[in-house]
Amino acid sequence: MSEVVQAGLWGLLAGSALLVGAGIGYGLRVPQKVIATVMAFGAGVLLSAVSFELVGEAYDEAGLAPAAIGTLAGAIAYTLGNVWLARRGARHRKRSGNRSARSQPSESEQGGSGTALALGALLDGVPESAVIGVSLLDGGTVSLVTVAAVFISNVPEGLSSSAGMKRAGRGKAYVFGVWAAIAAAGTVSAVLGYTVIGAFSPAVIAAVTAVAAGAILAMIADTMIPEAFDDAHLAIGLITVCGFLVSFALSHA
Repeated sequence: MSEVVQAGLWGLLAGSALLVGAGIGYGLRVPQKVIATVMAFGAGVLLSAVSFELVGEAYDEAGLAPAAIGTLAGAIAYTLGNVWLARRGARHRKRSGNRSARSQPSESEQGGSGTALALGALLDGVPESAVIGVSLLDGGTVSLVTVAAVFISNVPEGLSSSAGMKRAGRGKAYVFGVWAAIAAAGTVSAVLGYTVIGAFSPAVIAAVTAVAAGAILAMIADTMIPEAFDDAHLAIGLITVCGFLVSFALSHA
């Protein structure tokens, strides 16, 4: 099997977790404490993967300056995109909707918010998928830790956001259509991460990896941790550390 196909399949596998989470969040009444718990765990998993698999690798390949500059650039790019989308109704796209002041708006409340939510999900998912394809450049073997981290974190993302979409009055076709499209975009992103970025020098690859890491870190802080904090603030630290250690153990297995 060619490495391009492998990149696409691994990206699809990680993205499919969004549909798993969406099915649970839309079809079942999941307690808010449970949603917050899995969101905190997913945040911990991603934090570990970013630290050891992305920023750490970028530093090893290119040194401190490209790793730091790339990480900061990724965070800035994500933040600018997030600010633009927040003004159009996607500020609380990962919120499950348990508090009206922090819930997703319906289309009647804010026109165009449905499109903004979809674009926000795309903004959150593309960097994660791209690094899966990039990881194949290191010896032709995908980083199973990165795939596992993205998969594990995608389940609570899909779960919480879909529950919020349902509470905002969005139908099943919209909810599952969004997540199916994001899974498909993740597949393409993983392929592009391997084919396009792979044509550059190791230093550039390291910098791009750091950019993705910065975007993911900003996403965790802006959308995942706040949702977890709302309903699991007394235990969020412990739960997040557990997720971090699971990912850390996988990276050293």
